[in-house]
Amino acid sequence: MLVEALLVLRAVGAPLDTTAIHPSIIDTALSAAVVDTPSVRRRHAISYSDQYYTRLTIHRYGSYAMLPLFAAEYSLGQNLINDANPSSWIKPTHTAVALGIGALFGVNTITGAWNLWESRDDPSNRGLRITHTVLMLASDAGFAITGALTPKTHSFDFSEVQSSRNRHRNWAIGSMALSTAGTALMWFWKH
Repeated sequence: MLVEALLVLRAVGAPLDTTAIHPSIIDTALSAAVVDTPSVRRRHAISYSDQYYTRLTIHRYGSYAMLPLFAAEYSLGQNLINDANPSSWIKPTHTAVALGIGALFGVNTITGAWNLWESRDDPSNRGLRITHTVLMLASDAGFAITGALTPKTHSFDFSEVQSSRNRHRNWAIGSMALSTAGTALMWFWKH
């Protein structure tokens, strides 16, 4: 009570009547009141470089190109698996689209990882960014495995060829699903 009264008197510039109170008590009370006053810390300002926004634009355009490439690759792969005698252009086109997906994921992995590093101090949407990163890196690994599981067509055992094709297709579909989920997170749930 004494502290509040002294603070009010000091704030309004009124003279303090200290004849009845020892000066050390007044100084101790006032300094304790100042120490007990809670200080509110402001959030640290986050600033991003111009390169961050350039990389983000490249990354976004890559994500828009991803789904059409997936659709084309799936369609071409199904034609290779299901057609008894597929057209001669299907296999090289399937390979070219696969290489395009690989290049797209290479660019998006680099731009995404670089921007993730630059945004490391920003607490907003951190969980969303980390989940997106984990899903996309898992799909990167899945696509690498898909490429390593390219079916061998030189075998005379049809069941082995079919099993190899199915493994290749299943890894591709799983990787496409992971990356689609990771992309959907950023498209629909980012604030």
